[in-house]
Amino acid sequence: MWVEPFNLALDAPLSTAHGGITERRGFLVGVDAADGTEVGLGEATPLPGWTESYENCRAVLDTAASDDGAQPDPAATPAAAHAVELARLDARGRRESTPLAAICRHEAFGDADAADTDAEPIPASVPVNATIGDGDPETTVRAAESAVSEGYDCLKLKAGSRPVDRDIVRVRAVRDAVGDDIALRVDANGAWDAATARRAVMAFADLAVDYVEQPLPADELAGHRRLRGLGVDIALDESLAEASLSAVVDSDAADVVVLKPMALGGPLRATRTAAAAREAGIEPVVTTTIDAVVARTAAVHVAAAIPDVSACGLATGSLLAADLAADPVTISDGAASVPTDGGLCGAGFDALGR
Repeated sequence: MWVEPFNLALDAPLSTAHGGITERRGFLVGVDAADGTEVGLGEATPLPGWTESYENCRAVLDTAASDDGAQPDPAATPAAAHAVELARLDARGRRESTPLAAICRHEAFGDADAADTDAEPIPASVPVNATIGDGDPETTVRAAESAVSEGYDCLKLKAGSRPVDRDIVRVRAVRDAVGDDIALRVDANGAWDAATARRAVMAFADLAVDYVEQPLPADELAGHRRLRGLGVDIALDESLAEASLSAVVDSDAADVVVLKPMALGGPLRATRTAAAAREAGIEPVVTTTIDAVVARTAAVHVAAAIPDVSACGLATGSLLAADLAADPVTISDGAASVPTDGGLCGAGFDALGR
């Protein structure tokens, strides 16, 4: 196993609940068979607040590389675990001429055979949402209209940095501008208290918002449960970095869970989490952690492995000023194409290998 660091600048600084992001530092991880016929590539791009630190990730990957590719602990170092699991799955997919999505669906959802042509087919593309930043109403409407003109029929609006009444005005302005046929989601990144969140959810119900993502801080599962049933679904994102899916299920806290393969420890672990969520009556949505092209491609495969998945947050490549390689996934008319070659994208990333 080999490990190589990379550093990618963002096209523009991005504000998140855990602070501003200006770059993404991570590691490519490769596994090679003794005869050189099976090559797999993985990516670890840690994001503090979601995963281990960059330094911890590097130390664990270096240890794994010197210990015959030992699997890192996904609970302690999920980004490192993601890289190693992905590299091995990519190698397996290339060896078996089977796309990563088919392997993940077979392992998580129990299709008869990952390459069985009689099983439910992996889709050619998966729906994706456009993410609209937390600007003033006029800026928000312009961005929403631009996204709709590009073919998106699902928009996620960032919220929570201003008084809630202003966010309600922003969301109403977008609804008026794009009409009733466009799905709207609102992401508060845990910014509200219980009273504010309840006010927002009840107002958004009148605007036919599909779901509100993380209205309360991550550890407030009981508070999220009390927000359910008010006319807008409740989605949990940051809470999954604090609690397990089983804790979310036991708390009856969510209608939707937002799954980040990098934060969960690997594409197969993410797909299995999606299957468990479905079993519990919770809908899964897949998003990236502003990853480089290798992990983004893996996240597309994870989304494709989930039958009838709803729009996912996978159109994030444009946030980077430059990338590691050409993207094998195209974003068009609100959908991301799913690579059909073995593993991630067949030999598409061979230039990144040693």
